[in-house]
Amino acid sequence: MSFTLRALLIAWPAFVMAGVLEMLVFAVVDPASLTWFGHEPIGWSNNAVYSVTFLIFWAAMATAGAITQLLAEPLISSSAR
Repeated sequence: MSFTLRALLIAWPAFVMAGVLEMLVFAVVDPASLTWFGHEPIGWSNNAVYSVTFLIFWAAMATAGAITQLLAEPLISSSAR
């Protein structure tokens, strides 16, 4: 399997799930009320909070997908024989 195909198989579902997680989190959390470790307000615009949070969620989902792909590779290789 090519690297490009493998990257797309990881990135696309991670993108979709990051969007779903973003909607779920910000349905109950107000971005304006976020603080740094409970002390000072973050002071970012709502769009900045949404964007940074989405990228963090996407990276976390993609990392989980990549680890799953990496761990499943020996199983896929042995079943193809």
